[in-house]
Formats: sequence, C-alpha cells, structure tokens
Amino acid sequence: MRRSGRPSPWRRQDMDTPDSGGMTPLGRKTAETGINFTSTTRFSRGLTFIRTHTLFGQSPTRRIIPQTSLLQENADPQKIAFLLRKQWTLYSVTPMYKFSYGNLKEYSRLLSAFVAAEKQKGLAVEVGNDLGIKVTLSTLSGLKGTDQDQVAILVQIASRSQLPFENAEDKVVWSGWFCCISGDDLLESVPEDFTCLSLFLANGAESYTAIVGSWFQKTFDCYFSRLTISPLNLAWMAAMWTGCKVDSHMAATELVFSVPCIPQSLDISYAIHPEDAKALWDTVQKTPGEVTQEEVNLFMDCLYSHFHRHFKIHLSATRLVKVSTTIASAHCDGNIKILHSKHLIGVLTLLTELAISQIQ
Repeated sequence: MRRSGRPSPWRRQDMDTPDSGGMTPLGRKTAETGINFTSTTRFSRGLTFIRTHTLFGQSPTRRIIPQTSLLQENADPQKIAFLLRKQWTLYSVTPMYKFSYGNLKEYSRLLSAFVAAEKQKGLAVEVGNDLGIKVTLSTLSGLKGTDQDQVAILVQIASRSQLPFENAEDKVVWSGWFCCISGDDLLESVPEDFTCLSLFLANGAESYTAIVGSWFQKTFDCYFSRLTISPLNLAWMAAMWTGCKVDSHMAATELVFSVPCIPQSLDISYAIHPEDAKALWDTVQKTPGEVTQEEVNLFMDCLYSHFHRHFKIHLSATRLVKVSTTIASAHCDGNIKILHSKHLIGVLTLLTELAISQIQ
C-alpha cells in the first residue's frame, strides 16, 4: 500500500474559453472538471432528436469483452501507434449536422484561420494567409468496431517551423480525435444529415481544446461536454481489462482510492500482481467473453476483503478514482491512456458507450 497526501483529484478547475464570435463558450464551475462548452442553440438539432428516440442513464448488467483486434486491414499502423501511450482527455459530442468527409481540406483551412485569430485575441485574420499555425483534419481509417461505424477523424494543430530549411518539419502542439466505436444503436436513430462521432479525445493545451471545440460547435451545431468516469464504471474497467489476454509483459493492476480528510485528502494506492489479479478474475468469471455486474461486484469485494485483512482499512468507505492495468489506465476526471493496440477497439467501445449515455 502506498499513501500520499497529494491534493484531491476531485478539485474543480476553472478554465476560461475564448470568445468565438457567434457563440459564447463559458468557462464556469460545474460538476464536470475542466472546460465546458455551450451550443450555438438552446438545444442542438441532433441532441433534441436523440432525446426523443433513446433511453439514457441505464447501466448495463453485462458487457462483452472483445478478445481480438478488430482493426481493419486499411488501418494506418503509424496513426494507430500515435494514439497509444498518450494521456487523452475525454469529451462526449452530440451528432454533427451537415459534416462532410469530402470537405476535410476546406475544414482544415477554415479551422487554421479560426485558431490563429483566437490566438491573436480576436484580431482579423484573412483565410489563406501564412498564419504560423497549421490545422490538419484527416481520417483514421480502419478504426471501427462494426461496418456501420462512422470513420474516425484526427485533428492536429502544428506550429510552423521558423527554420530557413525547406524540409523543416512543423511541430504538432495539440491533437484530438473523434470516433464512435460500435455505436449502432445511436446510428440507427439519427437522420442522414447527421454524423455520429460521439467520443472526442484531446491531448494538449486546454486553450486549443476550447478553440477547436468552439469551432466545431459553431460550424456543425453540436455540443461538447467533459466526460467523467464514475467509480462504478472504473470498477467495470478494472474487471474487464484484468480479464483481457495479452502476449506481452503484464503490468500490475493498480487501484487508487481517495479518502476525504481534513484539511487535505489522502490517496491510497493498491497494487495487485497481474497473475494474482488474473487468477482471482478467472475464479469469478462464469462466462468467457462477457462480464456481468454481479461478477464486477464480487471481484471488487474480494480485493477489498484482502486489503482489509492486511491493513484494517475498509476501501468500500473510500472512492475509487483511478484504475491502471496492462490494457489502459483511466482516471475519474476523464483522463485515459490506452497502452495496448490489440485491445484498442475494446477500450474505445466502452468509452463510446459512456459518451453516448451522457448525451442528455
């Protein structure tokens, strides 16, 4: 057991977002951590339609574990590798209205000008000029759970090199990507004019995330909101990812719990040897390939009992805030790091489900 007196991971942070002309994103305190966006309309078209055709807030009693990679043959290995081992901040996104995959080059040009203008505090910037900022939108081909899934989109902001060399490379300063893995239920309920890319992951300065999110909201009448992860879903992740098979070296399963203390919170880190965690899970799981809520509860209760037997601490009275495994690590405030390409689709399937469930 490792204890630390670090500041509470539940501390809320305010983040001012830039004014974007026709819309006003608000950087205010909410129950969510970080940036909060507002839509260009009271309710976006896609959000209103979804509310009338789907049910939300229902935690499933069982989930399927994809055991093999579902990456398609046209997946770009270099781009897939780029997504791994980076910390991404999660957002849910309502369907985008009149988004066209055929216009990615034009969107890149317009977003470049928008980002440059915002970074220059609203000064007029002419589209097409050399702005020192380059935004590129490209597809992430092959990143699908089913054939019906929309093609994922990668957005990158690069700072143009000031070196007087022809082959000087631009420096990527921010990245984000949209996807919707195995979101068939949502796709079936949305009209053809909408593109469903419900999960957005961002890496880089929050100021860039706010600017990019503001442009997408204004252009496609969608809505971004920070996606946090509840202790219940973190427990699901611990169980599901422990049950995944990997060919390479397995890391310890680590659970971090937050203990409310005065004047400062306390974190408890509980590390379980990967072979012990897998052996425990094998005794709990009844049907290979799927996980039930009952199995998740039993798995966590066994870990709690073992910890109490050694340290006389009731972890059930604390709050689970982070899970780390060989497959991925996830924090309650909506940060994720995916570590294993074989299970990339499986991790994104679960995150997509959480993103869709938050669209209310």
